[in-house]
Amino acid sequence: MFCTLNKAKHIFMASIYSIFLLLSFSFFTASTDKIEKITIEQLQAKTIRLENDTLYIVNFWATWCGPCIAELPYFEQAAKTHANKKIKILLINLDFISEEAKVLAFVKKKNLQNAVYQLNAADPNKWINQIDADWDGAIPVTVFYKAGKKILFHEGDITQTELDEKIKLHSI
Repeated sequence: MFCTLNKAKHIFMASIYSIFLLLSFSFFTASTDKIEKITIEQLQAKTIRLENDTLYIVNFWATWCGPCIAELPYFEQAAKTHANKKIKILLINLDFISEEAKVLAFVKKKNLQNAVYQLNAADPNKWINQIDADWDGAIPVTVFYKAGKKILFHEGDITQTELDEKIKLHSI
């Protein structure tokens, strides 16, 4: 009787574990089949309006922008290099919303691990000034926020060294 109960318990636990793995895999697969859409207001709620000591680094990029693509690995490396610091990197894609499949394929191909969002804002003339009044709309652009305030606006491409220096300077 002891062996039978023990065996039944083992089979039950193995079944529960299998179900857990299947559900986990299904959730993971489903979550990687979409790029989350974000509005400017939602982006501001995730960065500008948060008055905490985390450094938020927001990079605006597109799949058709050569300099943007060239600097994406720097953000991936920065997340690894500065993993012990309170930083959060958000990669905001500016491709058309209708090009989600193209963006998703790009994200998977490049194995981007930072949070990737696709901006859901049709008219750039309405939202660019909300990011920075002097921004002319050219990309790439990287903006640093901390304690509910914009602390740095960097228009144009950025090197790994520049990014690391800015993180060190502002993540104290």
